[in-house]
Amino acid sequence: MSQPNEFSFDDYSPADIVARVEQACKRKAGLHWISLLMLSILAGSFIALGAEFFTLAVFDSSLSVGLTRLIGSVCFSLGLILVVVAGAELFTGNNLLIIGFASGTVTYKQVLKNWVVTYLGNFVGSICVVLLMFMTDLWKMKSFAMGIKMVQIAADKTNLTFLQGFSRGILCNALVCLAVWLCFSARSVVSKIAAIIFPIAAFVASGFEHSIANMYFIPMGLIIKNNPDILAGIAKNLPELNMSHLNITGFLGNLLSVTLGNIVGGAIMVGIVYWMIFVLPGRLKKEKKSDLK
Repeated sequence: MSQPNEFSFDDYSPADIVARVEQACKRKAGLHWISLLMLSILAGSFIALGAEFFTLAVFDSSLSVGLTRLIGSVCFSLGLILVVVAGAELFTGNNLLIIGFASGTVTYKQVLKNWVVTYLGNFVGSICVVLLMFMTDLWKMKSFAMGIKMVQIAADKTNLTFLQGFSRGILCNALVCLAVWLCFSARSVVSKIAAIIFPIAAFVASGFEHSIANMYFIPMGLIIKNNPDILAGIAKNLPELNMSHLNITGFLGNLLSVTLGNIVGGAIMVGIVYWMIFVLPGRLKKEKKSDLK
């Protein structure tokens, strides 16, 4: 394992990553709640900006579905790039705090406090961007085509069953936390951006579900769904679109299933798995040696 102050052009190894994540967990857990809240609001707004960029890229694309989703997913990567490089606290990425808890450097109360504050802060940041986007009137772009796409995205998400939202949430945050994990191997901004793009693009293009992104996508659809021009456009071009679940109940139901899935995907499938691989064996060896003494 490389020393903390050792200069190298090589990226950090997986074993080094665990040590760096543990240090980050301790630092995050020690943040004052005001700093944590403000950084969480920033993260929510950053992810919302990435979601808006995604919508802009795909709303009138004439390319194949695969290429359209690929282009949009790369644009969505902006959100996590801003979170990691500019500095912010994202609930889904902070699911990795479970590593600090498993290692004993963070208490369960600190983990829960961080998750609650970041989740609420992310929601506030996302809603702020929703309101700003509504006031820009950019959703009226190209004869309301962009707004129609926003409503379609929101309706499709609220039409998911609990199991669909849960399973897609697991896969999504496994990739998000892997992106964050890879960033801990990087020594430069360029390396961090390169580490982020492909995992994030994979989850977005695949149609997996991110709870914080949905705090933008669904409210954006909710706030404009009753516009007469949008309703006329949907009736004309998307008559099969089911908007019956596009309401507050549908929004909360989506958040519940996707959030639970995100926690499982990030905390267990990435955090606990890597902790068991790199930390647990060393702990067991130490305990065995102490028992022999």
